[in-house]
Amino acid sequence: MQPAILEHANITVKDPDAIANTLCELFDWHIRWSGPAKDDGYTVHVGTDSAYLALYKPKQFNHISKIELGENTFDHTTPAHVNHLGIVVENLDDVEKKVFTLGFDTYNHGDYEPGRRFYFMLGEGLEAEVVSYTS
Repeated sequence: MQPAILEHANITVKDPDAIANTLCELFDWHIRWSGPAKDDGYTVHVGTDSAYLALYKPKQFNHISKIELGENTFDHTTPAHVNHLGIVVENLDDVEKKVFTLGFDTYNHGDYEPGRRFYFMLGEGLEAEVVSYTS
C-alpha cells in the first residue's frame, strides 16, 4: 500500500493573488485555478501539477488580526496557525537571490543534516523555509 500524499493546504490570506504571484516568481510554480469559493470568498490554487496551496480570501474576516492592523508578525503560539511553509528547491543560492530581488530579507540560515536552509517572511504573517538537500 502506498502512503498517503499531502495534495494541498488551504490558508486564509488578505491578498491571494499577490501571495500566489510571489510564489510563482520565486519557485517556478503556476496558478492552477482561481475563482469564487466558499461563502462568497475567492481562492487561488498555486503550486505544481502534483501539489498546491489554496489561498483563500473570505468575503469578510471574522476578527481583526495583527496583520490587518499592519503588523507582519509571526505567532507560532496561535492554534491552527501555519508556522511556516517548507519548500524544497534544487539551488538554494539562486532562490535566495530571487528572494532578495523581490525585496525580502532572509534569516536563520542553517547548514545541518539533512540540508541547507533559510527563512523569510512571505507576507501576511506567512513564513517560508526554503531548503535544499542537494546544494
